[in-house]
Amino acid sequence: MNETIRLLQRHRSIRKFGDQTLPQASLDELIRAGQAAATSSFIQACTVIQVDDAASRERLAELAGGQAYVASAARFLVFCADMQRHRLACEMQGADMLSGFTEQFVTATVDVALFAQNVVVAAESLGLGICYIGGLRNDPQAVSELLELPELVYPVFGLCIGTPAQDPEVKPRLPLEVVLKRDRYSDTGDAGRIAAYDAAARDYYRGRSGGSKDIDWSGQIAAMLQKEARPHMLDFLRRRGFLKR
Repeated sequence: MNETIRLLQRHRSIRKFGDQTLPQASLDELIRAGQAAATSSFIQACTVIQVDDAASRERLAELAGGQAYVASAARFLVFCADMQRHRLACEMQGADMLSGFTEQFVTATVDVALFAQNVVVAAESLGLGICYIGGLRNDPQAVSELLELPELVYPVFGLCIGTPAQDPEVKPRLPLEVVLKRDRYSDTGDAGRIAAYDAAARDYYRGRSGGSKDIDWSGQIAAMLQKEARPHMLDFLRRRGFLKR
């Protein structure tokens, strides 16, 4: 196993950050690493908003559900799926852009995820810690207004980056046999494998919380999927110009 694979397998979410700053030049290099990610048909549909203003950071922390580390991390970035620049490119060529296709939403969102994960790996290679902030989608309209996002741009998630002030354990992942299938999809035996994994997940949560969190993975998923999952997102995305056809 080489150092790159070891780095990837050591990933943890960091929610406590030290006071050290991250120089702009270093952040710029992380963004360049993000730009080097694969991009569908070379659309390059990711825009990153670097949020430095303290009041904006506090507001974003509030919108994300009171996640204080949004404000305390050395840097906070908002990753946006952006098809607006493609409209501009069409205008520059004197062409009318056909927008609103579901495929455009999928490819732009995947582009953002690939870009961001490159940034994360680059940051962790420097000894930095990160935490994705999907909570921005709790109120994406307010986030869009705060960041003045135009039509055909939506905030996918945020990202905290900074020097770690904690050293959490690596969270155990599902067994390889559950996620790696050969030739066809088959979940034969997966219930037993997940049951065994549940025990490991429960031990992890108990250890991390000092015994106050006593839940396994399947129980957590079952509880999550009995609740609505941000039902406002469909209407929001359509108003942004996505998912219209």
